[in-house]
Amino acid sequence: MSKPDAATSISQRNTLDVYSEAELSALCERIVASGVLGRSKHYVSLLRFLVGCSIDGKSPKEIELAIEVLGKGNDFDVSADSSVRVYVHQLRKKLDSYYAQHEQDASYRIVIPKGSYRLAAVSSAAQGQPAWALPKLRAQSGILLIAVLVMLTANLFYLLTRPSTAPHGSQIAAQHPIWHSILNDERAILLVMGDYYIFGELNANGNIARMVREFNVNSRSDLEDLQFSDIERAENYLDLDLSYMPEGSAFALARIVPLLQHSGKHVNITMMSDLTTADIRSNHIVYIGYISALEKLTDMTFAASGLRIGRSYDELLNVHTQQYYTSDAGLPEEGQPFRDYGMFSSFPASNDTHVLLITGMRDAGLMHTAQALSDSDSLDDLLVAIHRDTDSAGTLAGFEALYEVFGVDRMNFDSNLVYSKLLDSARIWREGTILAN
Repeated sequence: MSKPDAATSISQRNTLDVYSEAELSALCERIVASGVLGRSKHYVSLLRFLVGCSIDGKSPKEIELAIEVLGKGNDFDVSADSSVRVYVHQLRKKLDSYYAQHEQDASYRIVIPKGSYRLAAVSSAAQGQPAWALPKLRAQSGILLIAVLVMLTANLFYLLTRPSTAPHGSQIAAQHPIWHSILNDERAILLVMGDYYIFGELNANGNIARMVREFNVNSRSDLEDLQFSDIERAENYLDLDLSYMPEGSAFALARIVPLLQHSGKHVNITMMSDLTTADIRSNHIVYIGYISALEKLTDMTFAASGLRIGRSYDELLNVHTQQYYTSDAGLPEEGQPFRDYGMFSSFPASNDTHVLLITGMRDAGLMHTAQALSDSDSLDDLLVAIHRDTDSAGTLAGFEALYEVFGVDRMNFDSNLVYSKLLDSARIWREGTILAN
C-alpha cells in the first residue's frame, strides 16, 4: 500500500457517522444533478444503490451489483466478466471529479475504498500527497530494488516457497479479473524467466577466450546445431551451462511473486531456454523478461496481436495505425532522458492453460509493467482502457497493452498506457500456434 493509500484508509469513516440519511441522499442527488456521472444510467443507478446500502448498513457483493444495478442474470460469473469492476472504478474517478469541480470546501467527501464495493466518508484534509510526488517515490523504490538485485536472485527459492506474508495491496491485486485466468483454478503455475543462453569460445590453448551471446543460439540444442553447421569451428564452442537475465527481472519478480502466492498454488520456475511444449500444455505460464527473450512464446504472442516486432526487438509496430514504438533505453547517456516500452499480454495457450506475459523492451519497460500488474488501480485503469469503446465489459479471454515509460539515468519516472486491445483468441487457434489438448 502506498503512503497516500495508508493515510486515506486511516481517515475513512462510516458514511452515517458523518451524514444523516437525509444528508447522504441529498448529496447523492447533487452529484447526479452535476452531470459528472455522464449519460450512462448505470453510474446513476450504481451510486444510488451504494447510498441505499450505506443507509441500510450493508456492504454489497459484486454479484449483487451485477444483478441489481447492471441487470445481469443469475448466472453472472464474477471471474469471467469484469463489468462491475470497470463501473466501480469509473464511478470512483467520477466522484473525484465531482469534488474537484464542486463542494471543494466540504469537510468530508464520499469515496469508494479500494478493494470494496461500499461508500465511506474521508476527511478532505487527509487526501494524501499531491500527484507530482508519486513519480519520485516510484523512482526511489526502483533504485533500492535494483540495488538488491543479487539478494533477490539468490533468494528466489525462498520467495516461491515461504508462507505468504504479502501486503494487503498484493492480495487485492491478486483478486482482480485480469489475474483470474491464472489464479482461479487448480492448474499449476510455471514462472518462466526470460534468459539469454551463453556459450564459450575457446582459444588455441583450449581455454575459454570469451563468452558469447548469439541471438540464434538460445539453448544447448541450438549450440549443437551451430556446431554441425560449422564443422571447422565446432571444437571452439563449449557449452557452459550458463545463462543470464536482465536486472529488471529481479524487480518484476519481487512484484509478481506475492500475487502468485495468494493463489495457494504450487509454483515452479524455469528459464525460457529450458521451456518445453509439454510445460505449456500442463501449466499456466507467467513470463517475466524482455520481448527479445520470448523465444518459444513469440508466435503465440503475436498471432492475434495488433503489434509486430519492428526493425529490432527495441521496436514494435502498430499494424492498424502504422505507428512505431521505439525504445532508446538501451544505452542512455548519463543525465539524459530516455523512453522505453513495456508490454502486457494474456491469452489461452490450450484448452486448459493460459499465458500471461509481463515483458518490456528494456528494464524500465519491464519494471513498470510488473508494477502496473501488481497495483489494483493500474489494473482497473487497464480494464477501463480495454473496454473504453463499449458501455459494458465482457470476458477477458485475451488482451494486450503497451506502456510508454519515461526516465533518466535508468530510473522510471513516469508512464502512459498508449495502446490496449482485446484479442481474438479464435484467431490464435486458426493460426495454428495454439497447443490444443
